[in-house]
Amino acid sequence: MAISVGGDSADKPMSDINTTPLVDVMLVLLIIFLIAVPVVLQTIKVKLPDVKFDPTTTKPENVSLSITGDGNGGCKIYWNTTQVTSAELLDRAVAKLKLEIARQGGPNAPGVELPEAHIRGDVNTPYKCVGGAIFQMQQAGFAKVGFISEPPPGGNVERL
Repeated sequence: MAISVGGDSADKPMSDINTTPLVDVMLVLLIIFLIAVPVVLQTIKVKLPDVKFDPTTTKPENVSLSITGDGNGGCKIYWNTTQVTSAELLDRAVAKLKLEIARQGGPNAPGVELPEAHIRGDVNTPYKCVGGAIFQMQQAGFAKVGFISEPPPGGNVERL
């Protein structure tokens, strides 16, 4: 603590600011924050999958969907190059799956490979459009629904 001793002008007020209490408060706050921050930042250790760009093999039985927004919050869904509504998407998907299972010998035939649905979503497409298409394809019975993206130029890219 700073102590002022007499001096020649005892009537003059002291103009020095005592910064010791300020420093004490700042040190206490620093210690509190150093203790509190690790408690607030709780995370669960999760091992995320390693993703590599693998070129897709296009099979004729796979379904190619393209999804874009219409600019007014709506969705445009294309089955190959034909625009379909949500109900038509479900009907076409069910028919495609039934046709493919029948072509391979029925549901109990050994080694039945179900077709996949490949979705190409525009960058500016609302999520509800893509999510709705995924839901419709799963409702129809498609077990594999994947996304098709354009790789950056320069070959294979590893994403970790």
